[in-house]
Amino acid sequence: MPYRSATINVMVRAAEKAGRALIRDFGEVEQLQVSRKGPADFVSAADMKAERVVRQELLKARPSYGFLMEEAGAIAGDDTEHRWIVDPLDGTTNFLHGLPHFAVSIALERAGEIVAGVVFDPIKDEVFWAEKGAGAYLNDRRLRVSGRGRLADSLLATGIPFLGRQEGEGHRRFLLQLESVMRQTAGVRRWGAASLDLAYVAAGRYDGFWETGLDAWDVAAGTILVREAGGYVSEIGGKAHKLDSATILASNDRLYTELVKVLKTAA
Repeated sequence: MPYRSATINVMVRAAEKAGRALIRDFGEVEQLQVSRKGPADFVSAADMKAERVVRQELLKARPSYGFLMEEAGAIAGDDTEHRWIVDPLDGTTNFLHGLPHFAVSIALERAGEIVAGVVFDPIKDEVFWAEKGAGAYLNDRRLRVSGRGRLADSLLATGIPFLGRQEGEGHRRFLLQLESVMRQTAGVRRWGAASLDLAYVAAGRYDGFWETGLDAWDVAAGTILVREAGGYVSEIGGKAHKLDSATILASNDRLYTELVKVLKTAA
């Protein structure tokens, strides 16, 4: 069994506790109180509850750390070097439609760098976790990105712009990217939870993933998973990826350069 640091144990415990609450609410999804935060962007009672659970658990263990959370936003801590970045329910739209594909995502940022990440899929009971320099894991199994080196054999994931998100030019650009990728790969999947898309790249289930318009809490934990599993993460055009980057591309080490070229031609 791999060694899990105290930090990872704290993060896993918070994610699993929130995940158990989500499972209970998922069984009663039709009865949830739902409000609209924006076009096709929903906030549920379950989402808010999961965020409270995560925050309470992390505060108990590290009371001085700050937070960046999807619902509560930025919360300063006494320790200005450390910050938790949390998406308590990545895949809210899936959740509200009864689709069993969603996750709790928690990352730890230290002095501007992501140093640990946990993505928990409560439906499949899969805990993806990584810490800087210590590798990436699925439960107790070491992860490695796929070894595929031909685009024709590769399976990619993406996110499709929807109502109220990147309309007009953004939609047009995505369709050009999708057409370019479709012509050269074995397939494209769209599952609606970026944290799991990135975790699946780390696990070798997907060979690559790209998307536009994501927030820090969508990708923070997933990026360290990919990197610690031997993969590359950047902006779509190849520039270094930052938490406020508008785009993301993640892939195994063998396909990365080709994917940058494919997506650039469609820009």
